[in-house]
Amino acid sequence: MLEGNRVTARISVRGFAVASATAVTTVGAVVGVASGSDQGQTSTDVEATAADATLLEDIPAGEQSQLQTASLSQQADTQSSAATTAAKKSAEESARMQAAKDAAAKKLAAEKKKAAAAKKAAEEREEREEKASRDEERSDPGDFEQQPSYSVGEVKSMARQIVGGGQYQCFSNIVERESNWNYKATNPSSGAYGLVQALPGTKMASAGADWRTNPATQIKWGLNYMNDRYGSPCEAWEFWQANNWY
Repeated sequence: MLEGNRVTARISVRGFAVASATAVTTVGAVVGVASGSDQGQTSTDVEATAADATLLEDIPAGEQSQLQTASLSQQADTQSSAATTAAKKSAEESARMQAAKDAAAKKLAAEKKKAAAAKKAAEEREEREEKASRDEERSDPGDFEQQPSYSVGEVKSMARQIVGGGQYQCFSNIVERESNWNYKATNPSSGAYGLVQALPGTKMASAGADWRTNPATQIKWGLNYMNDRYGSPCEAWEFWQANNWY
């Protein structure tokens, strides 16, 4: 046995021996008083003797084994308790970290889903706009079926498709004031003719031989005129507002 362990054993055994002797003394004193014998002196001697029995080798072998077993059992319990506490803390930390990872993954998935939905909506909107733009950019009068006559609504529909959405309103503002959307309108004093009041009307022949009866031909010529002279129908409309003619 190592010397350090022997010293510890001596200290521990001394405390045990003193406690045991004290207990024996107390019992002896009580018995002595009751019997009237000289038990008090005997108890004192026992306590002194027990107090001196401090060495582990002074304790019977069976009791040594019991003390050693109790000490090892206590150490094992302490170590087991510490290991259990550490394992519990580790499990709690792992659960916390996993919960944080799950929350982050859920948030990222939601953001990706939202971004995908926004992208899809934007693509669908762009596709609709492109389709509408293609429909409005039909600029060839031959794309429209020839008719004996045209209503104002039909003529406006042609203009939307030929002029395009971005410039249509400005073009419409001019036509509204020049001819009130009457493709056969004639100015009796000047001879200006058609939707855009071309002067003379024969100028519109450059867009088509059917300039007298086809609104689409007149619209095409008027759009080209506004683009060439002013840059666009909206710039032509600005000039018209300042001068009441264009």
